[in-house]
Amino acid sequence: MLETSARLLRLLSLLQARQDWSGAELATRLEVDVRTVRRDVDRLRNLGYPVDASPGVAGGYRLGVGASLPPLLLDDEEAVAVAISLRTAAAGSVTGIEETSIRALTKLEHMLPSRLRHRVSALQSVVVQTSSYGPSVDAEVLALVAGACREHMRLRFDYRSHDGTASRRQVEPHSLVNIVRRWYVLAWDMDRADWRTFRLDRVEPKTPTGPRFQPRTPPADAGTFVSKGVTGRAYKFEGAFLIHAPIDQVAERVTPTAGRLEPVDENSCVLRAGADSLAGMAVFVSMFGFDFEVLEPPELVDHLRDHIGRLQRAVRRHEQG
Repeated sequence: MLETSARLLRLLSLLQARQDWSGAELATRLEVDVRTVRRDVDRLRNLGYPVDASPGVAGGYRLGVGASLPPLLLDDEEAVAVAISLRTAAAGSVTGIEETSIRALTKLEHMLPSRLRHRVSALQSVVVQTSSYGPSVDAEVLALVAGACREHMRLRFDYRSHDGTASRRQVEPHSLVNIVRRWYVLAWDMDRADWRTFRLDRVEPKTPTGPRFQPRTPPADAGTFVSKGVTGRAYKFEGAFLIHAPIDQVAERVTPTAGRLEPVDENSCVLRAGADSLAGMAVFVSMFGFDFEVLEPPELVDHLRDHIGRLQRAVRRHEQG
């Protein structure tokens, strides 16, 4: 059994990790009885943590939002600074820490009192950032979707597809996935009765979020499923190529959003990628600088032949001019 101080920290961590807990669930996690859980909750309240309790069979505990910031060893200015930094990092300005930033941001913003949330939003609105490429995602959208994934709450939003088509979606969000500075949410689309991937910069959420749902199990690992959707299903044509180079070398030039790589042997790999036209796919596969063979579709070979002809004519004109 944990000592009281260690048990309180464990209890606080559990309350921050999920919105609702029954007394029995907390007792099981902490390896104590329900009466001890009640006493520990009272201790947290005495320390300034706003723990709400609801009676009855369906009742339980949740970490509420208080009038002041609970004692996190941060004053108001420090909390605002951390929130701004996490929003910036979550948007992808610091490579490699996006996912941990959004988890920390979700926890922190849940605890911020309203007055500090307003200060964070006000500061964020006047900060000008430059972007290396691609669209950016609103940090508030990230936090909202992350919270819905964690709490298993339905989401409603307006969505623009890659061709500009607008639609209204109602989904059960499962996971957030970050791929090369772009954020995606893997969700069960309730109207289409299937798993779908949505780019967050194309999402306009509607609030409040919907009722809670029982989580489903996706057909594959979330990262793998989203990667396949990003590189293939969103395009009119899908191609497969045998690349005559080690997969590690090819991966340095082919990003996860450009295509999926599958190892074959030490000196070759398969690249699977999508495009809206065969002519565009011909240019795409030839720009990486590796020898390759077309596995599918076979009609792509004619477009490659046309592309080679244009390049040869350009060289001849240059030499003749």
